[in-house]
Amino acid sequence: MTQTPEEALAKYWGFNKFRPKQKEIITDVLKGKDVLALLPTGGGKSLCYQLPAVIKPGIVIVISPLISLMKDQVMQLNEKGIKALHIPGGLPYHELDTLLDNCIYGNYKLLYLSPERLQQELVIERIKQMPISLLAIDEAHCISQWGHDFRPAYRNIAIFRQSIPEVSCIALTATATKKVALDIIDQLELEEVQVHQTSFLRENLGYFID
Repeated sequence: MTQTPEEALAKYWGFNKFRPKQKEIITDVLKGKDVLALLPTGGGKSLCYQLPAVIKPGIVIVISPLISLMKDQVMQLNEKGIKALHIPGGLPYHELDTLLDNCIYGNYKLLYLSPERLQQELVIERIKQMPISLLAIDEAHCISQWGHDFRPAYRNIAIFRQSIPEVSCIALTATATKKVALDIIDQLELEEVQVHQTSFLRENLGYFID
């Protein structure tokens, strides 16, 4: 029997209550809708694709520009008993080939990649063989604000999406003006997108000047 979001939250994360907007976002993801999630740092963005990965059959592809974040999340997920891996840089061809085969046949739930990996033919071909349940784009503002110069590979994600047209997408960021949010939707070609946003006001933070 499929777990409910609440059951998965309690089983793997040890919580009995979602943070603001998490439940609504996860519900739309589980319905197969494209989603843009605008949540502040510390607002629990990663749970919005990690929890659906546990519930949905198949594997979630997570695109992130932050190597250290990918390593930390994979370690934490594996400690919870959720099979996840990331593809580090500088791998010989045969090691990369083996890791990708593990994702196809090893019942992994999440695969973390840098956007540059989507420019490699081997990676693209192996991903096409995976039972992908969701495409998650973390730090999605990179595609708009700095995409041309900072991480130009972000601009190719829409091209990659054309190879998996049946797979829904969630884009997540803590940094987006209204203009940037609209550009993210446009650049990723999100369709009938559900936009979820909480206030970026952090009541526990303040500035004091002597």
